[in-house]
Amino acid sequence: MSAPATIEAETGGHGVAMREAFRVWLRVAALSFGGPAGQIAVMHRIIVEEKRWISDDRFLHALNYCMLLPGPEAQQLATYIGWLMHKTRGGIMAGGLFVAPGIVAIMALSYVYALFGNVAIVSALFFGLKAAVLAIVVQAVLRVGKRALKNRVMQAFAAIGFVGIFFFALPFPLIILVAGLVGFFGGRAGSPAFAGGGGHSGGSGPKVTESLLGDAVPDHARPSLVGALRSAAIWLLLWLGPVALLLVCLGDANVFSQIAVFFSKMAAVTFGGAYAVLAYVAQQAVERYHWLSAKEMLDGLGMAETTPGPLIMVLQFVGFIAAYRAPGALSPLLAGTVGGLLATWVTFTPCFLWIFTGAPLIEMLRNHKPLTGALSAITAAVVGVILNLAIWFAIHTMFREVVAIRAYGLAFDAPVLASVDWWALALAVGAAIAIFRFNLGMLQTLAGCSAAGIALLLADLISP
Repeated sequence: MSAPATIEAETGGHGVAMREAFRVWLRVAALSFGGPAGQIAVMHRIIVEEKRWISDDRFLHALNYCMLLPGPEAQQLATYIGWLMHKTRGGIMAGGLFVAPGIVAIMALSYVYALFGNVAIVSALFFGLKAAVLAIVVQAVLRVGKRALKNRVMQAFAAIGFVGIFFFALPFPLIILVAGLVGFFGGRAGSPAFAGGGGHSGGSGPKVTESLLGDAVPDHARPSLVGALRSAAIWLLLWLGPVALLLVCLGDANVFSQIAVFFSKMAAVTFGGAYAVLAYVAQQAVERYHWLSAKEMLDGLGMAETTPGPLIMVLQFVGFIAAYRAPGALSPLLAGTVGGLLATWVTFTPCFLWIFTGAPLIEMLRNHKPLTGALSAITAAVVGVILNLAIWFAIHTMFREVVAIRAYGLAFDAPVLASVDWWALALAVGAAIAIFRFNLGMLQTLAGCSAAGIALLLADLISP
């Protein structure tokens, strides 16, 4: 092969070499703080506005597909764009790099939490983090709601989603399925209520229409039945092979088998990004499996909020704690490490399956009205689910006791008002003021609340 032909093969005809792409995706990963909205905004600024790899329209089309998928939309979007630019190896590189910093950071923090979590200063640190996380989740409700709830129909989807999951404990997949079907047929019928996109804003910069990739569908991105079947077979084996092996060797009662099965199910049925996933995981991991408490779940989210990568990396912490407390023949730390990495593997491997198998078809469905309608309805329903998560966090952060309401079809936890934690309430209000009144960033708010939690501990220690 001649030198020009070699360069053409390495760059895909758009001039971006894999080495350059590696550096860019590493930069995206290092700056991926702030939840999916912030991560997508960073990706848009670097990939679309600065590098001009792809156009605005292509970016949003890929994002819309990722929002329809179960799992972390920002990581899937990185995988999608990496695949568009450099085929399968580009998608693996982009998606893998996006989560690598979070895997390392959460594992290190899990070690610290397991070894020193009951030490007073560590407990005080996470006490402060919980208050800031609550304000950040409320901000997510408002941010996503502002973009998604463009009319009364979308507002109704959000309200029904919230009432269904909070008061009646309806399964999240059922809510999403109904919303998606109604939106699909509404968009197909041409209803204007379903015409608006439900995606996150890509950023405030100028709209990019010209790009290195261009508007044509690359050869490798064209749909192929053989290619789709081959991709599905490979990624299904990588995903479910270890799960089947654990079930055969250890049985379904073993904690590693439970982690593999539970998080595999979660990866397949949870939609709407990290905040929606957490509502489902918290109910199952806390109330059904009893792997950790609600407050420990909040501690894990605080870790994920302070580290780069998807917020869904909190699932690694859940897997770590679950195995740490039921290590079997392994040492607790080794069991926790295996449990955390296992949860991460079965959570993120399906993301590559969805992209590499489905993206070629999606590339051929740009400007498809039924798909846009389904997206709009699903995103609106997700707003209600995020509101459910905010209230769930608020109850377990600011009240020491709850009472279970189970009557007339209702199924929710109500706070015992007399058990209010006044310091937690004060910190939560302070975090909200910092974010909404003074526009402080996420990291500054988290740091301030953590410092306040430690200060409260020190004041308690030195008081007579």
